This record gives sequence, structure tokens and C-alpha cells, in this order.
Amino acid sequence: MTNSNFIPRKDADFLQWTNNFMKYLGNRLTQFGFPKTVYDDLTVQHEDFVQKLEIADEPATRTKPSIQAKNTARVVFENALRQAIGEYLTRNHMLSDSDRDELGLPIRKTSHTPAPVATTYPDFDVDSSVIRRLTIHFYDHGSAGSKAKPAGQHGAEIRWVILDTPPASLKDLINSSIDTHTPFTLEFDENERGRTVYFALRWENTRGEKGPWSEIMSAIIP
Repeated sequence: MTNSNFIPRKDADFLQWTNNFMKYLGNRLTQFGFPKTVYDDLTVQHEDFVQKLEIADEPATRTKPSIQAKNTARVVFENALRQAIGEYLTRNHMLSDSDRDELGLPIRKTSHTPAPVATTYPDFDVDSSVIRRLTIHFYDHGSAGSKAKPAGQHGAEIRWVILDTPPASLKDLINSSIDTHTPFTLEFDENERGRTVYFALRWENTRGEKGPWSEIMSAIIP
């Protein structure tokens, strides 16, 4: 993932990324010297996008006008985000590499040392305590549950699919998302309850290079 395309393309990924970004930033406005008025404007645009996305995703209200309204709200919010990030965060020396990682922002280069490709894979647990939701808590293999990612890793790629029988190969896991920090949450429809979801994860470094896959695991949609 390069510096110019760190914002996820898919709406679901964008929503998760912005939820984390807004929450983390909101708790550190003073620390980062980020104007509250700008944050408040972003909050309004974020809420507008979330509301319109929910309408566009609901089968009963998914119409051409609702999809267009959602797309427009995303463009407005994303443009404002990019402008605020460029003006207040990109060259802000108050942000540590850890802060940038938590915000889902690229880490600024301070040397020519390339980010290493992961040699380990993520272990993960799936929480199914909430109906129609699966929450994946991931961590590095052998790290005894620590949330820290391996050095130089931007996040974890999560591949998944709903199937009636176990997948024959990783190619069968046709859905893919990148999450910069644990946990990762999937929401499902009522008619999908009781079906089986299969998952595999791998690390991705700050240059988009991939590590090895985990084992394929499964969970039942509650």
C-alpha cells in the first residue's frame, strides 16, 4: 500500500478504517495539535456517510438514488479527510510511528532500509458472542497473544468465504480485506445465520508485500 492509496477502496473497509481513525484521533486532538473545529466537521461528514451507507446496504432501501447519495457522501468525507491529513498530520512531528500505525497512516521513511517481508503468520481467535457478527482477534504466531504486529507490517490481510463444505484451497476464499489493527469485524444478514465462514490471514508490510498464510479456520455465523 503506497502513500497515495492508504485509504481503503471498498466501502466496508473504508468504514472500518474511518471508525478507527476518528476514534483514535478524537482522543488525541490536543496532543497532535489537531483543530477541534476541523475534527467536528469531519465527524458530521463521517456520520452522514455512515447513515447513507446503512440505507444503501439495506435491501429494502437499496435504490439507485440511495447508492448515489452514499457515493456522494463518501467523496465529500474522503476529500475532507485527505485535506485534513495532509495539512495537520502528514508532517506532524508529534505523531510517533505507533500513532501513524494506529491511525492507519503510512509511516514516514527515515532511512532507505526496506520494510521486511513477514516470515510468520497471524494466529487468530473468532468471537461469535453477538448475533450476525463474527469478530476476529489476530496476533502474530508465537507472540503469546500480544497485539503487536511484526516489524514493518502494515496490517493483516483477511481472506474469507461462506461455504457449505470446507474449501479445497486458499483460492476458494474469494473475499479479502486489509485491517491495520486487531480486531476485524464481519456483519452478516439474518438469512446467513447458521452457515459456516472459512478464514485465513497473512501479514502485509508497508510496501504491500505478503507473508505466509495461516491455517484455514472456520466459524459458525451466530
